[in-house]
Amino acid sequence: MIETIFPAGIATAELHECPDDLKPHPAEEHLITRSVDKRRREFIGARHCARQALQQLGEPPVAIGKGERGAPVWPRGIVGSLTHCEGYQAAALAHQLRFRSVAIDAEPHEALPEGVGGTVALPPEQEWLHSVTSELHLDRLLFCAKETTYKAWFPLTKRWLGFEDAHITFTVDEDSGSDGAGTFHSRLLVPGPVIDGGSPLSSFDGRWKISSGLILTAITFN
Repeated sequence: MIETIFPAGIATAELHECPDDLKPHPAEEHLITRSVDKRRREFIGARHCARQALQQLGEPPVAIGKGERGAPVWPRGIVGSLTHCEGYQAAALAHQLRFRSVAIDAEPHEALPEGVGGTVALPPEQEWLHSVTSELHLDRLLFCAKETTYKAWFPLTKRWLGFEDAHITFTVDEDSGSDGAGTFHSRLLVPGPVIDGGSPLSSFDGRWKISSGLILTAITFN
């Protein structure tokens, strides 16, 4: 599923169930010593996917540390993103010479908990949610896209980005089938950095897909 929302040049791997015998890299064990079993399995599964993706890029399957705000620490020259939710772990990585930032997020395809939507959606986004008739859980899709926007933003800026700091709009592929797929545009509402002496970063573009009870959103920035 994951490879369908990324362009060529992105190495991806996913698990729909973390095997019981899958162990963490010895250099990562200290990061989850006190974690509950569910958290351990998600951590181990996502980083196992990351090492599979590293090998696809011709890189050694090294330990993946944890940096500022819990962001994964990638080997030099690598950019990427991890995600996990109930029954799913995945990673997407690329060489930094080709992509500046890669981001992914996964969520169960179900409605957000009561009261959460109001903290996620800006007034124009709330208006859109209320105006669209759909069997899709668009509130969760919006949440997923905002999480992905943050994951694309943070490696470039080392700064926080709140739900209120990006306005997201969506399109739907005409041939996306019964579940759904399409693109999204994240317009940043806070000043972004100047990239390579050009214009300040002002937006990201991404893709989304819903299938088998999962929502996936992805951004590549180059």
